[in-house]
Amino acid sequence: MSIIIDHTTPVLIQGITGKEGSFWAKHAKNYGTHIVAGVTPGKEGQDVDGIPVYHTVRRAVQEHPIEASLLVVPPKAAKGAVLEALDSGIKVIVVTAEGIPLHEMMQLRKIALEKQAMVIGGNTTGIISTGKAMMGFFPYWLDRVYKPGRVGVMTRSGSLTNEVTAEIVKAGFGPSSIVGVGGDPVPLTRFAEILSLFEKDPDTDAVVMIGEIGGTMEEDVAEAIEQRIFTKPLIGFMGGRTAPKGQKMGHAGAIITAGKGTVEDKVEALVKAGALVADRPSMIGQLLQKVL
Repeated sequence: MSIIIDHTTPVLIQGITGKEGSFWAKHAKNYGTHIVAGVTPGKEGQDVDGIPVYHTVRRAVQEHPIEASLLVVPPKAAKGAVLEALDSGIKVIVVTAEGIPLHEMMQLRKIALEKQAMVIGGNTTGIISTGKAMMGFFPYWLDRVYKPGRVGVMTRSGSLTNEVTAEIVKAGFGPSSIVGVGGDPVPLTRFAEILSLFEKDPDTDAVVMIGEIGGTMEEDVAEAIEQRIFTKPLIGFMGGRTAPKGQKMGHAGAIITAGKGTVEDKVEALVKAGALVADRPSMIGQLLQKVL
C-alpha cells in the first residue's frame, strides 16, 4: 500500500509538451505511473511517448478518468492551472513551480480546502510511492535511495531528500512513500496533513521528517504526536542549524522571522512530544534501528 498515489491512479500532466514536462512524463511512465493524458493549450492531437495531449483539462477529463494532476508549468501560469484542475474535479494536484506569489498561494490553499482536494507544493520535487508511481522529479534509478520499504518520508527540502533517504536504505530500511511539501513560505499542504495519511497506512511503520528553519510545520507535527493523532515512531532532521536569523537559506520558506522558526524551537517541541531528532543525516539510520 502507499499514500496519495499508486500504480493504478490515473494521472494527468499539465504542461506535458514542454522540455521538463515531456522528459519527466517519460520517466514517470517508465516507472509504472498510470499517465493517461497531458494538457498543453494549442497542442491537442499530439502525443508524448504515446500519451495523448489535449487543449484543456476539461477536455482530458471528458476522455479519461483522471484522479491526479502534475503541473509542470511556470509560476505565472500555476494559479490558473491549479484552478482549472480543481474546477474539473481533480482531487490530487502536485505543483512544481517555485516562486508563485504569496497571495496566490493563500488563495489556492483556501480553495483547495473548500473543495476537499490535496494540492501539494509549490516548489516541490513531488511525491513518489516507491516501486509503484511518481508525480514529480525523482531520480528513481538510484537504488541506494529509492529502494521500497516501510518508512514514510516527508520533506521540505529537495536537496536533502536523496541524502537522508540514502541513510534510511543504508540502515536496512526503505521508503514507502516520499512527499515533498515544497519550500515556499505558504505550502499548499502541510506536514501534519501528510502525517495523518501515514498514520492510516498499514505499510508504513515509521516516518522520517526532513524539516528546516522557518514556519511552524514541525511544531504542528509535535502537537499531532502529543494529541495522539500520530502514534508511530517519528525521526526528525532539521536543516539550517547554523543559519543566521533573518537570512534566507536556500529558498523562500527557510527564514526565521519574528523570533520564530528556529531549529532550537522545533527540536525542543519534537523531543518534548516524544519524537527522536537526528543531529546529522548519518544518525537517522541508527535512530530507525532503535525504534524499529
